[in-house]
Amino acid sequence: MLTRTLLATGLLFNATVGAQQVEFADYVETLKVEASEKGVSQATIDSAFADIKLFKRAIAADKNQPEKKKTLDTYLPQAVPQWKVDKAIKLYRQHETLLQEVGAKYGVQPRFIVALWGIETNFGSYTGNYSVIGATASLAYDGRREEFFKKQLFSALKIIDDGHISADKMKGSWAGAMGQTQFMPTSFLSFAEDYDGDGRKDIWGTLPDVFASAANYLASVGWNDDVTWARQVKLTADIAEADRGLKVKKTLAQWQQLGVRRWDGKDLPSRDINASLVFPDDASGRVYLAYSNYDALMRWNRSNYFAVAVGYLSDRIKFEI
Repeated sequence: MLTRTLLATGLLFNATVGAQQVEFADYVETLKVEASEKGVSQATIDSAFADIKLFKRAIAADKNQPEKKKTLDTYLPQAVPQWKVDKAIKLYRQHETLLQEVGAKYGVQPRFIVALWGIETNFGSYTGNYSVIGATASLAYDGRREEFFKKQLFSALKIIDDGHISADKMKGSWAGAMGQTQFMPTSFLSFAEDYDGDGRKDIWGTLPDVFASAANYLASVGWNDDVTWARQVKLTADIAEADRGLKVKKTLAQWQQLGVRRWDGKDLPSRDINASLVFPDDASGRVYLAYSNYDALMRWNRSNYFAVAVGYLSDRIKFEI
């Protein structure tokens, strides 16, 4: 009886999987038609969809992203261990001439370019091994965010069509984030740079393009190389809930009046710049006065933990270089 039950269950599972594969194959055919209507060449369509498969792991990852598992105090030592700081400093020195050149052109301090590179992909050592076409098609098929992932898919096809990379080499994360900068395809089209002038915007393997693309992104979303990203502060008085978060901008003098002080208890700088009071965890955790560059980092990735990790690594580079 048990054997029959298991057999029936197995047949049902296989039938379900088989039906899903057929449905995905049918869905891919509609994507091909739409891609053609958008002007993607037949050669690109043929190469991009040649060996496409349904990535169930990508769908599962999209549905099960953890909202929060750690505190910033436990996250930072894992995101920015000493070995990563050491590697960042070594690579900064190794590529300092190029980094200074790119930084001057785009108005972005080089230490932030290196920090983003380190936090996103461990300086290019892990960029993801999913087919970007397969991952974005799978996530569009899932339907939960179909329009978003279809837009990413068609942008990826345009990138292939424009000759920046071949379909078989276009690898990325389960969500379709690509290369050493982890750009989504739409971000690639908006911000990727061909800094070495070879006709290809290669964020996968060409460091001049990687650095310039990261810097161009930051410059395009309002980066200011005259200020840093944030400073950790302490509070000498309760701060109203209405005064917290990135949407609230006050001058340093105003924050001083509300009881915000440097981490060592001294008065805030006297510069006439605006900042927001950010609590990555809660009132019992770390508190930061976040400047406009913090907002720019949040445009890259809407995570306070990400922004703080990049900023923290950039500070370690600055003070140890």
